[in-house]
Amino acid sequence: MKVTESDLHQLFVLNVALQLFDGIATWQGHWIWGEGNPLMHVMMTWFGVTLALALFKAKACAFLVVLRRCWRHREAYDALRVLAVFYTSFSLVPWLVRFMAL
Repeated sequence: MKVTESDLHQLFVLNVALQLFDGIATWQGHWIWGEGNPLMHVMMTWFGVTLALALFKAKACAFLVVLRRCWRHREAYDALRVLAVFYTSFSLVPWLVRFMAL
């Protein structure tokens, strides 16, 4: 299958949306359940919740931009697919389940 720039762009937009969801859900969930990621917990202690989340999500989105700019390489498309599955499985679904249980 040949990957087009449009295909890669759609995955890029999905991944940015997943990052935004994860940031907002983590910010909201932190106040209710605390933070489960030890590295994020330390960063939140040092920099505060909002700044730590903003820095982590900015880094993640910058990486997505790099992958987006590599649209001619099949590996960039594959990486965006893996990231979308990962964030859907380990962020979107768990956060939705937690919030729906409230």
